[in-house]
Amino acid sequence: MGFRKDFLWGGAVAANQCEGGYREGGRGLANVDLVPHGPDRYPIATGNLRIDAEDGHYFPSHEGIDFYHHYKEDIALFGEMGFKTYRFSIAWTRIFPNGDEEQPNEAGLSFYEDVVKECRKNGIEPLVTLNHFDCPMHLVLEFGGWRDRRMIDYFMRMTEVVIKRFKGLVKYYLTFNEVNMILHMPFIAAGLCFEEGENRTQAMINCVHHELVASALTTKLAHEVDPDIMVGCMLAAGACYPETCKPEDYFKALCDDREGFMFIDVQSRGYYPPYALKWIEKRGAEVPFAEDDKDVLKKYTVDFISFSYYNTRVSSAEPSKGQASQGNIFGSVVNPYLESSEWGWQIDPLGLRSTMNVLYDRYEKPLFIVENGLGARDVIEEDGSIQDDYRINYLRSHIQAMKDAVDEDGVDLLGYTTWGCIDCISNGTGEMEKRYGFIYVDRDNEGKGTFKRMKKKSFDWYKKVIASNGEDLA
Repeated sequence: MGFRKDFLWGGAVAANQCEGGYREGGRGLANVDLVPHGPDRYPIATGNLRIDAEDGHYFPSHEGIDFYHHYKEDIALFGEMGFKTYRFSIAWTRIFPNGDEEQPNEAGLSFYEDVVKECRKNGIEPLVTLNHFDCPMHLVLEFGGWRDRRMIDYFMRMTEVVIKRFKGLVKYYLTFNEVNMILHMPFIAAGLCFEEGENRTQAMINCVHHELVASALTTKLAHEVDPDIMVGCMLAAGACYPETCKPEDYFKALCDDREGFMFIDVQSRGYYPPYALKWIEKRGAEVPFAEDDKDVLKKYTVDFISFSYYNTRVSSAEPSKGQASQGNIFGSVVNPYLESSEWGWQIDPLGLRSTMNVLYDRYEKPLFIVENGLGARDVIEEDGSIQDDYRINYLRSHIQAMKDAVDEDGVDLLGYTTWGCIDCISNGTGEMEKRYGFIYVDRDNEGKGTFKRMKKKSFDWYKKVIASNGEDLA
């Protein structure tokens, strides 16, 4: 049977990790501009430390890989690979530099319109993430980020401008990237800096509830502008295995999975499930419902479920007994049955199939894998080639798992975009040398390099995969 004929093969990036063009074209300052490379990155990302842009840190997002000036070249390379879709995000501060202006910044809108049209010119369907860890710093300082309900109106102003401007040009939108990441990196995910002595759970729930309402209103708006538009939510996914068959370990895995699902439950089903309300209540918090929120959430659910998948996790009722793995922000006990990447992320292609089945069983809506890939150090050989067979092997095994979920399990899958299809800054570590792409960018961890683009071995391999609609994985 194989993948659907209109399967959307492609790649994904985020504005704050690739775009650069810091303060160019009228762009304002965003939260992601204040997350540096180095030891302060994690404390800042988690809302426990605040710095300013002039304090001597190196901020990799300020230049990224300079997609802002190289987008035509990059999109042409994606077109050469045969991409059917390209996932990118809108930098809110390009459209509204402070976030609360009455009128948008035309230079920013024109830039994204040029990107969209360049995609179309190369036969590529744009997949636009409206908010990928991006919040105007003016709104962070003025209102405390998404903890304030007024953020909904400002976000909807930006969303309305974008969706109306791109009517007929963009069919697929995602609202908030990895919405569950608010519980793990609240400053990056919601512009949230904690205040001394406050109930942190309440602050995070305030943020995520306002984002969930904004997501529902965005779905409503998109369908009113163009009924053919499809809007998806986005989850940082990966099934949790119990460390043993001990009942306590199984129950811990169940609870850990639910912690990831509970906000997607709202976006897909239209309400907070009872376990989520209990989870919030046990932590001395409550959902800040306004009068019409429940009705809005119920009426305007998403059309499809998108998610990132890098690894699975292992849950233990007594985690101190097991060695911790390094997997993508989330804590986990090491799985002794899996190999790990250079950065300690455990590699589990069957886990992708399991995750797809769990999500499809749970929501019964089409799935879209919008992030998957291997971060690795690439070496340029003497002949100028980059022999990244390790990346090809990783992607081959995960695409095969996708095929099995579609063919053997009946999962409805819309598409697949590998993460960092062109090398970009790592969100987790701020490194450039943790590379994911089919295209090498000459840039290092200190921000040195020419920005020259070079094809890796995986470039031609993925081109062949796309041309065969996933049938030729050799």
